[in-house]
Amino acid sequence: MKNYAETVSQDEVARTKRSLEAKGFKVKIAEDKQQAKELVLQMIPKGAEVFTSTSVTLDQLELPQELNGPDYTSLRGKFMELYGQDDKKHDMKRIGSVSEYTVGSVNAITEQGEILITSATGSQIPNYAYGASNLILVVGINKIVKDMNQAMERLEKHIFPLEDVRSQKAYGVPSSITMNLIYRKDPTNRVTVILVNESLGY
Repeated sequence: MKNYAETVSQDEVARTKRSLEAKGFKVKIAEDKQQAKELVLQMIPKGAEVFTSTSVTLDQLELPQELNGPDYTSLRGKFMELYGQDDKKHDMKRIGSVSEYTVGSVNAITEQGEILITSATGSQIPNYAYGASNLILVVGINKIVKDMNQAMERLEKHIFPLEDVRSQKAYGVPSSITMNLIYRKDPTNRVTVILVNESLGY
């Protein structure tokens, strides 16, 4: 099996960038995680409504602390205020489904410009698929793969075992591969992919 923790060559990064742009995605290249963080913060006006997806990549960039702080309107904060209240589940779904900006990551991007996102609960899917007016995806170049077959292998053989450990430690429950979203193009031009020349996340 391919080592999915390794970064790819700059030729592969360039091919992936061209493929994504040909399919309507906006693409930025960051040399490291600090530059990636700066790019994200430059794209989101102070005071804007932001939803941050649960993401090891975002944690490594220390973006949740910034975007869920006082300079922005944190939908994650409003979402978590209702957590555990059975009579507020519908309100939680509403808050987590529509945003001005959503920031997250992905599981894999193919050189053909396809993006794979998976979810155990489905909570981030609405914003990713439709609800966010602006979707910003921060992606280490270790997540670039040749094709969708490799993307699924990356998810099942590399990511899932690591995420399962994290989920049990963080939430006390195992993870699962429940729902997959595959972007093959962005007809609305609402998605920006920031490719980072480092290994980030799983």
